[in-house]
Amino acid sequence: MPVISANAIDICFEVYEPGHDGPLDGPSGTTRETVVFVSGLGSQMITWEPEFFAPLLDAGHRVVRFDNRDVGLSSKVDSSLTVDDLLGALGGAPVEAPYLLSDMAADLLALLDALGLDRVHVVGSSMGGMIAQTFAIEHRDRLASLTSIMSTTGEPDVGAPDPAILGVLLAPSPADRDGAIEHTVTTHRAIGSPTLFDEERARRKAALAYDRCHHPRGTLNQIVAIALSGDRAAGLAALDAPTLVIHGEADPLVGVSGGRRTAELVVGSTLQVHDEMGHAIPSDLWPEVTGAIAQQVARA
Repeated sequence: MPVISANAIDICFEVYEPGHDGPLDGPSGTTRETVVFVSGLGSQMITWEPEFFAPLLDAGHRVVRFDNRDVGLSSKVDSSLTVDDLLGALGGAPVEAPYLLSDMAADLLALLDALGLDRVHVVGSSMGGMIAQTFAIEHRDRLASLTSIMSTTGEPDVGAPDPAILGVLLAPSPADRDGAIEHTVTTHRAIGSPTLFDEERARRKAALAYDRCHHPRGTLNQIVAIALSGDRAAGLAALDAPTLVIHGEADPLVGVSGGRRTAELVVGSTLQVHDEMGHAIPSDLWPEVTGAIAQQVARA
């Protein structure tokens, strides 16, 4: 699996090119545009399945996916943070974070530099949407378009989770394989679509993720990074990039108000809300979601 070294860490990535079976070690040939997918909290790049982004390849575009720091096959960050520290950070207590969303956006920038990619279309979901927003604000010259999926602005009065979900999210993951997989499926069932949840797919993906890398401490570090990174409202209001915002009306983890507020702040953005979508993109909605992304890439 290819990696690049930057910002004192290793970043694992994959590049997909039109007409090639499977990932490559780097960009190859001439393509129309490059679309980079940024994963969410504790999620590995395999969350973005090839079947999901295949329409972009079919349209002649390059696709890049990568593991954020502290997850998957990218470097893990030493930290002594505890759940009590996390709760303190969420409550506004002074906690020292190992890194912030800006650092994670800088990892994306370093990856683009290493691959020789200039301006790209950035698609992020959940925390990945927050990283994508931060990248758009801090590295505007490298952005062709932004797609923010089931994410929020960082403002405390929008995008709030259902309080009942927090207990599920913060419950410790068992170390053993069967227990960890069941924990992941339970979590995804709680936050996913109430009508379109695919348990078989969720269980298969949970097993793949566990076998690839099980690192729950990284999730703790990433939540603290989110909590301490502040809000992005002013930066989003100044953003002039083509922007697509996608959210689920039934999202219990990042309330739909977070998506609506994002679209409100970015002048000229497009908002797409799916009634049956929770905090995941069910395969039933893949054609509509990837279709919207493809349209944005074509217009930008």
